[in-house]
Amino acid sequence: MTSAVRIGDRVLGAGHPVYTVAEIGINHNGDVEIAKRLIELAANVGADAVKFQKRTPDIATPPDMRDTLRDTPWGQMTYLDYRYRVEFGESEYEAIDGYCRELGLAWFASPWDVPSVEFLEKFDVVTHKVASASLTDIELLKALRDTGKPIIASTGMSTMDEIDAAVEVLGTERLVLLHATSTYPCPPEEANLRMINTLADRFGVPIGYSGHERGLQVSIAAVAMGACLVERHVTLDRTMWGSDQAASLEPDGLRRLVRDIRNVELALGDGVKRVFPGEEAPRRRLRRV
Repeated sequence: MTSAVRIGDRVLGAGHPVYTVAEIGINHNGDVEIAKRLIELAANVGADAVKFQKRTPDIATPPDMRDTLRDTPWGQMTYLDYRYRVEFGESEYEAIDGYCRELGLAWFASPWDVPSVEFLEKFDVVTHKVASASLTDIELLKALRDTGKPIIASTGMSTMDEIDAAVEVLGTERLVLLHATSTYPCPPEEANLRMINTLADRFGVPIGYSGHERGLQVSIAAVAMGACLVERHVTLDRTMWGSDQAASLEPDGLRRLVRDIRNVELALGDGVKRVFPGEEAPRRRLRRV
């Protein structure tokens, strides 16, 4: 039996509603108005939280990629300049924080470096997220652990030994692990949803799912297999420029995802056999003895 973890005013774990996260990430392309439209979308369809990514570009950009030229909607620029172009600072996050509070929506982010942890702590976010790419960054994991906040950690592109090492640092008291496959978009044969049970049995913590597939079927199946959290990238339009847009859900997709998750929760029931009210008439009509 896995433990439960409280995030804000919600409890994640067996017997509790699935926590739905709309990952905005960097799909805002550095435009706070786009971010606000995505926040509003998430609130309108009943998602529980939105998630961003926070980097200190000089730290989080690999040295061998900094001077690589990249074609962008703002012209050709180095990869480091691009990272600065799409990165939100304090004023943008103040706007995000205020808008989420206004709409009653939780927000948090994946910090990619220690200064970004300190930045996010100024906003008293409800939780911190470890991106799959950061699961082996022990310095970052220690900084996140030391905040005392609950931690959500994705396990994509990781071996079981790497997950073991990360859990050893983070501890299990306030930890939610997410099964993930870091292929964008993820084909069904790489989804490997049985890892949800493997992680639950191994670590005894709530297990969620971070999906990068096209469509909704795999994410819905993850809920049926016991995922306590489902996170999907969202976008206004999958044809927008950006590396995560193609594997993201558009507005109607996010609406259907949240709706279908709630329906699956209802359908799972409690495992106690009973005769339901709708069965009474067929029972009287069809039973011969």
